[in-house]
Amino acid sequence: MGDKVFLKKYANRRLYDTAKSAFVSLSQVAEMIRQGLEIEVIDAETKEDVTAFILTQIVLEEAKKKTLLLPVSLLYLLIRHGATALGEFFDKYLEQTLKNYLAYKTAMDEQFRDWLELGQDFSTLTRKAMDNLTPFPSWMEFFPGKAGKKEADKGEESS
Repeated sequence: MGDKVFLKKYANRRLYDTAKSAFVSLSQVAEMIRQGLEIEVIDAETKEDVTAFILTQIVLEEAKKKTLLLPVSLLYLLIRHGATALGEFFDKYLEQTLKNYLAYKTAMDEQFRDWLELGQDFSTLTRKAMDNLTPFPSWMEFFPGKAGKKEADKGEESS
């Protein structure tokens, strides 16, 4: 993650960016995170860290826009077992799983892009290789008269 942005959350649910001395919306905070910034949100009254609460609000707002973020069955499990059974899973495994997935996806995207670039250049490379390919490398030794004609033909093509 990049730099850290410190926000204060006021009782009226407004978020205040202490560095810019301005109020920000949840969508602006989400954009900061997408740009690689890390945020820390402190409740202005209680001085409690409410970062997780604000991040959850952002996720829920995103889910409202797209109508489905998590499968209903997973949401039932979250409600039924909450922090007891699933807390360790979310703390230890889910984050690492998502990081691994994103790293793998990035690597595969780069590999696929390389393959596409190779495919675009493949026809040019093939043509060059075929031009330099001769079935009989020492053909001039067997047909000395043809060598002169072959060289003359090349001279005409280049002019």
